[in-house]
Amino acid sequence: MTTALDGVLDLTVPPELSARAPAEARGLRRDGVRMLVGHGDPVAVEHRAFTDLPEVLRPGDLLVVNNSATLPAALPGRLPDGTPVALHLSSAEPDPRGSHLVELRRVPRGCSARNASGGSGASGASEYYPPGVGPARPGLRVALPGGAAAELTEAFTARLWRARLTLPGPLPAYLAGHGRAIRYGYVDRDWPLDAYQTVFATVPGSSEMPSAARPFSTEVVARLAGRGVLIAPITLHTGVASPEAHEAPYAERFHVPASTARLVGHVRAGGGRVIAVGTTAVRALESAVGPDGRVWEADGWTDLVITPERGVRAVDGLLTGWHEPRASHLLMLAAVAGRPLLERCYAEAVEHRYLWHEFGDVNLLLPR
Repeated sequence: MTTALDGVLDLTVPPELSARAPAEARGLRRDGVRMLVGHGDPVAVEHRAFTDLPEVLRPGDLLVVNNSATLPAALPGRLPDGTPVALHLSSAEPDPRGSHLVELRRVPRGCSARNASGGSGASGASEYYPPGVGPARPGLRVALPGGAAAELTEAFTARLWRARLTLPGPLPAYLAGHGRAIRYGYVDRDWPLDAYQTVFATVPGSSEMPSAARPFSTEVVARLAGRGVLIAPITLHTGVASPEAHEAPYAERFHVPASTARLVGHVRAGGGRVIAVGTTAVRALESAVGPDGRVWEADGWTDLVITPERGVRAVDGLLTGWHEPRASHLLMLAAVAGRPLLERCYAEAVEHRYLWHEFGDVNLLLPR
């Protein structure tokens, strides 16, 4: 596929570069993935192993990680006429209007809704309804397991709908009993929920894994600490983000603790770098920047969209996965790294056959 997003990136990513299974299922350790390091001024790249991260960073640098844990947010459902569908739930908390955001997805012929956990193009995976196609409409009631239901109230985007949920108990317990991890068609099968958790995951709430932190192991974390690299948490609960739609991010629940805000200020004042682990960490930190340019404790919902024009004020670098050429995240990456470095990294990644998506390799962007 050759595409461009607002002039940010234009390249072809061969489909075989999609990581179809976790690193552990490919004969590697969780931290055994590759890491392409991009430096700015002058632009240069290094091909590394992820386990080299402690040596690549400097003592006094700060990694900001997302401690949100992944929910089993894919549910089997049925329409009033009995047609099976898959329902993807966006976050464990209702949005500021008291609604949950959901996506309905088609179940392939011959596949039960129970086995359709997400994505197109794979056996047992659900399929994307293109805009204007599909059963979603105001008032549609989707029957869910255990006597639960979701009633659609209004369209939120061409893909997502606001819905009222009727459940037999608390949502986290309900999802634990009836849900599965969301997966997309490039993943070869359903994997246990543990495969979609990071070593930092302590606060349940994400519909999709904050995957940039997936390669971290306890051994790598210990070596970072021994090297003098600091680590601090934020929380941002990710919503559902169908790879077919390439939508801009919508409002997500986040929290930046006072301790993390203070540490960001301390590190930057001392000349250290604040490196976000994942686009979620960038969004949370940038949403907590006050009028004085400092990061403060913050809690709530953020609808911030980071573009090169807006820029970043709290982040000096970014560790992230590889994004599709039309993904809206690329605007944020360009804001952090600049277009020349971003283009160089992605060209190198395709040439050297780095793996894409949540189980793939990673890109460390260090513009300074």
